[in-house]
Amino acid sequence: MTDREARAARNQENSLAAFLAKKAELDALLAELTQASADHFDADPETVLWGEAAWLSDATAKLKDIADQHFRRGEYAA
Repeated sequence: MTDREARAARNQENSLAAFLAKKAELDALLAELTQASADHFDADPETVLWGEAAWLSDATAKLKDIADQHFRRGEYAA
């Protein structure tokens, strides 16, 4: 293996390690959000107001943007 090939292999290994670390972080966040969603984000149906609806709308828009980027939909379509 040449020096260049060794550097390329180390670079790929480091890239994979960074990717897997971020994936684990994302998976943990998704698990937290899934649990919070199951609990209706602590919204009390007897007292929920427009602020909670607005927050959920904003959060949904951010997640939709992430999904659109990944699946190349909307403004991210090729």
